[in-house]
Amino acid sequence: MKANKHPNQVMCTFKCACGATFTAMSNQEEHMVEVCSECHPFFTGTQGQRAKKGNIEKFNKKYNLK
Repeated sequence: MKANKHPNQVMCTFKCACGATFTAMSNQEEHMVEVCSECHPFFTGTQGQRAKKGNIEKFNKKYNLK
């Protein structure tokens, strides 16, 4: 293998827009991220659940049928 081909790995501090920080290995010392696992809707459980309706209910609502 060739010497000095790959960048040096250092402990990096990741800072999220929500204020959370965590560390991991990277080639830079600091990264700014917009969304992390603490504020992303999928991980926090606040992801919207769409109400699934059948075709008959959609048709009845469209034509005001009961």
